[in-house]
Amino acid sequence: MTDFFSDQALASLTQHLLPGLWPFVVALVGCVLFVPLAIYLSRRFGWIAQPGGRHAHSRPTPTLGGLAMFVGFALAVAIFLPQYGATPGVLIVSGLAMVALAIDDRWPMHPLIKLGVQLGLALLAVVIFRVQIGWFSLPGGHLVQLGLLEAPVSVFWLLGMQNTVNFLDGADGLAAGVIAIVALVLMLAAGQLGQLEVVKLSGALAGCCAGFLMFNFPPARIFMGDSGAHFLGIALGMISILGVAKVAVAFALAAPVLALAVPIADTGWAILRRRMKGSSVATPDRLHLHHRLQSFGLDPRQTCYVFYAASALLGALGLTLFGHGRILAVVVVAAAVLASTVVADLLQHAGWRVPAPWLRRLLGTPANR
Repeated sequence: MTDFFSDQALASLTQHLLPGLWPFVVALVGCVLFVPLAIYLSRRFGWIAQPGGRHAHSRPTPTLGGLAMFVGFALAVAIFLPQYGATPGVLIVSGLAMVALAIDDRWPMHPLIKLGVQLGLALLAVVIFRVQIGWFSLPGGHLVQLGLLEAPVSVFWLLGMQNTVNFLDGADGLAAGVIAIVALVLMLAAGQLGQLEVVKLSGALAGCCAGFLMFNFPPARIFMGDSGAHFLGIALGMISILGVAKVAVAFALAAPVLALAVPIADTGWAILRRRMKGSSVATPDRLHLHHRLQSFGLDPRQTCYVFYAASALLGALGLTLFGHGRILAVVVVAAAVLASTVVADLLQHAGWRVPAPWLRRLLGTPANR
């Protein structure tokens, strides 16, 4: 325990987290204050998700949550990073993602048009604002320059992030909570590399997710919609690229990739599964991992806990590459608590009991009154 609370450990934690704390708070508060207005605007102008079909919710629910999330994020970034060269690109591209996909939430686009919008956003970030993965390094100090592959690899990454978050957004509180965890992981990794701007961007992204989660955790009062999912996806993709753009670090993207490993794998399997069936990749279904967990018997909250624990554990594992070994121990304990909560709830709902009479003897006989 003395290792966790030593002067060196506390100083390191302060150095890595403190620059992102105020952006986190401002984004959280901004999102919380704007969500009621987003709910009003959704109802006033028809941005409502109706129940039925592949949708699991039981009542009409507003879908302009992405607008509230972007407002909180943009407010924090504008206040704390006004001079940062990447600020205009991050705000313009993520803002366009929110606006363009808000249109899709109201008037659904053809899948090819939607893919074209995603590709356009990625190209805007890569070609116009030069948010690119230029190189990566391998163990032993070997530096690999991507050269002509810089733009294609960067566009592929940004497309992947948009679709990963979009596919993840299939249960109340799921996408916002997971992306908040990933943003915090990215913030710690950037702090270790001394990238204070990326720390602040990550803190702002985590803050707007945390603020939205207050209204989106099961049962949700508002959905983020495609506008929120694509805003989070493109923003997370750009911030993670900025985190390695000027630093050649072995496996520099390992922390955010590991934290998103479960959603990324689920997205990859969904694409493969649909192609094997001969259907369009954009064809919706209820075969994602979060749907399967709920079919197994988990409710939406328990499903969130499973994803939160997996993302935190894998993200903490990635952070060990940046010298954050202590975080892994803390996360293991927290994940064990979440897992035991889910298991206990399942056993209680199933009415299952362990046949061990000796436990009753240990607990004693309740006194009669």
